[in-house]
Amino acid sequence: MLRLCLCLAAAISAALSQQDTEEPVTYTCTDGYEFESERQICRDIDECETLPDACKGNMRCVNHYGGYLCLPHNARIVVDSGEEDQDVPGPAQRDTPASGRCAAGFAPDDHGYCRDVDECATRNPCHHRCANVVGSFVCRCERGFELGSDLVTCEDVDECSFSVNVCQGRCANSPGRYACSCPAGYVLQGTRACKDVNECDLGQVCHEDQMCWNYNGGYQCYPRNPCHGPYVKTGDGRCSCQSSSECQRLPSSIVYRYMSVLSGRAVPSDIFQIQATSVFPNMVNTFRIKAGNEAEGFSLKRVGDTSAMLVMTKSLQGPREQVVDLEMITQNTGLNYRSSSLLRLTIVVGPYPY
Repeated sequence: MLRLCLCLAAAISAALSQQDTEEPVTYTCTDGYEFESERQICRDIDECETLPDACKGNMRCVNHYGGYLCLPHNARIVVDSGEEDQDVPGPAQRDTPASGRCAAGFAPDDHGYCRDVDECATRNPCHHRCANVVGSFVCRCERGFELGSDLVTCEDVDECSFSVNVCQGRCANSPGRYACSCPAGYVLQGTRACKDVNECDLGQVCHEDQMCWNYNGGYQCYPRNPCHGPYVKTGDGRCSCQSSSECQRLPSSIVYRYMSVLSGRAVPSDIFQIQATSVFPNMVNTFRIKAGNEAEGFSLKRVGDTSAMLVMTKSLQGPREQVVDLEMITQNTGLNYRSSSLLRLTIVVGPYPY
């Protein structure tokens, strides 16, 4: 009898020893989920309830599958709101609290779980478009509108007030859009740029004895023969003095040239080069601005023995016409020779900076 009890005690001891050495069964869930032993499932953790001050800066905390979202007031989030199986509890569900009531944005289903309510499907609380998010919704606006401070109303955006460069010409705002237009002398190129119209190519816009000169935003008519006595026309825009007695104190020739400049052109800017047409040995050429520089908006810089560059040093605002006389003096002191020629430059400044 004693032997039988000893054997039974040894068997029980061996069984208990074997039970103590077996490793317990553990379950691991993805981050953001926790294992619920009662239902043997991984359940989403509501960080908005478990984490103190989960979102900072007055941002709203919204629980999400495996994590949470911090939404600013102007957040625009698009969430796929596809149909879900109503009979099977999904990850968008939350346990019904002990009070039996669901949090705002959730409603109990037939299984006693709180399911997200798609506010966009039952009604449209937004002025324009609605996008459902877990536990709430966000509003979005059509192009040309922006969300108002109430996060529901869409207000017209005045694109014309964004920048002076929205349109190169004029900008007209209307609800949800804007349109660019150009002033007279220009046509709209694309949606915002203005292209100059060359009126001189459109037909006879000047008299027969006049030449047409196009500039940005318009055109001017100038005489084909600008020469006055004692000068006679000897070339395109060139007038020469034919009387040696009458021209002793006058330039031997006057050349007429025209150019256009944009209003408000950046300065300093090289705008015109004067070049000697005849070169004689042992001659010294001197260049100067003879007239038209009373406001001291121009200067001449030497670029060689026979040429100089006219530099605009003060910006010109259009529309205006500026005539500048550039003189070249050629002399040889040994031969007691001196002559001069004049280039009369007409600068037409357009009314706009384009």
